[in-house]
Amino acid sequence: MGRRDRHGRGLRAPLLPYSAPAWKSRADTFDDYVREAASRLEPQWGKAWGKLEFGTEDVPPSDPTPWEDGIPLARLFPADMGQPARIVLYRRPMEQRAQGDELAQWVRDVVAENVAYLVGRRPEDIDPDYGG
Repeated sequence: MGRRDRHGRGLRAPLLPYSAPAWKSRADTFDDYVREAASRLEPQWGKAWGKLEFGTEDVPPSDPTPWEDGIPLARLFPADMGQPARIVLYRRPMEQRAQGDELAQWVRDVVAENVAYLVGRRPEDIDPDYGG
């Protein structure tokens, strides 16, 4: 049986309206930032990057690669054996580094850096707002 209040009626309405910002979890908001950053770059760079997938995870795996120093914010997995290239962004390390409302800019910069590496360009060439 579901949870009910002390009068046995249960909750009558959600605690927050569906349009309230707090309705979304931090992971959902982070996913939206990644989706927005990728969609900003896709019209201009979609053909250059070819098949590319974007993904998010809460934290990076506990086994860092030998060339990584510290905790990575993202990883680029090159295309391999028919699988498309993949950029995975890690939510918790980015949230801890971002101050206030900077998370969306951090996501845009990290996406631009990884796309730039993939297509062999500078991040400033990929996104004119890089670093801003």
